[in-house]
Amino acid sequence: MAAPVDDMFSFCVDPGKVSSCVEVRFIDNVKVMYCSSECRQAAADQYHQALCLGPSEEDPDHPINKLKDAWRSMHYPPETSSIMLMAKMVAMVKQAKDKAHLQKLFTHFCSRTANEEEEIAHKLLGEQFRGQLALLHSLFTEALYDDRLGRWFVPEGFRSLFALVGTNGQGIGTSSLSQWVHACDALELPAQQREHLDSFIDQLYKDIEKETGDFLNCEGSGLFLLQSSCNHSCIPNAEVSFPDNNFLLHLSALCDINQGEEICISYLDCCQRDRSRHSRHKILRENYLFVCSCPKCVSQMDELDVTSEEEEEEEGVAEGETEGDEMEDEMTDV
Repeated sequence: MAAPVDDMFSFCVDPGKVSSCVEVRFIDNVKVMYCSSECRQAAADQYHQALCLGPSEEDPDHPINKLKDAWRSMHYPPETSSIMLMAKMVAMVKQAKDKAHLQKLFTHFCSRTANEEEEIAHKLLGEQFRGQLALLHSLFTEALYDDRLGRWFVPEGFRSLFALVGTNGQGIGTSSLSQWVHACDALELPAQQREHLDSFIDQLYKDIEKETGDFLNCEGSGLFLLQSSCNHSCIPNAEVSFPDNNFLLHLSALCDINQGEEICISYLDCCQRDRSRHSRHKILRENYLFVCSCPKCVSQMDELDVTSEEEEEEEGVAEGETEGDEMEDEMTDV
């Protein structure tokens, strides 16, 4: 059974892609669609006034444009929305009537930058990213500083805010391709036809991902308060989806869940879950700061700590690739 999850903090890179709405306006160089004039006014009242560029929309020297351009320079397209999700959080607090209440809600999201017990630090806090984080911090402060949010603008607070979005951010995907694949999966086909169809779909994804990278089914990013409370398992009993082609998240059970049983989702995509225990742990340690002890990982404890072939290919520096290229690849994960 699917249950909609609070979408209070959702934010899309391109909301026009995931909306069936009718009111059209241009915001931050993006076509934004609203279901009504009331919806558009609600967005303005909630956060947009603090982010609106007005006549400076095309000005490359506007602080917000400088921040977005710097962020894009650290990513391959399409850009993830982490930095503007952080900006929207600041804007929402700036415009909120009850600022203390909204700030308290944000504290419910995990924002730690390290796990001292396990001696794990988020990968983006490594020495190789110090310069990039310092630049983003400077531009973020120039564009959005507010005395009432001073703790978010000191270096450590900025890193915590970055970690909050990196740890809790949920990709918003409403890809028609993924819906078509699910429909294909539901077909009852003879074994040979099923094999041919699966082979075709696998190759189709490989060809598309050469152009899109990790962003094939991701049109935006959001923070969802209830969904972020779900812990991870490499064999989850629930999954996240966006079946309504908007930013309303649904959490659906994958099997019967008993009363009192923990609801777990996977922080890894399907391909990552098929990797070795060592590979899965590396991704979870660097991005989410914990060591997984789900039943699947416990059952594989005796396996050698050998990186799976897929990860070896990703980590290997190809001939002609520079260390800077590797660093940029890492930054795209946020």
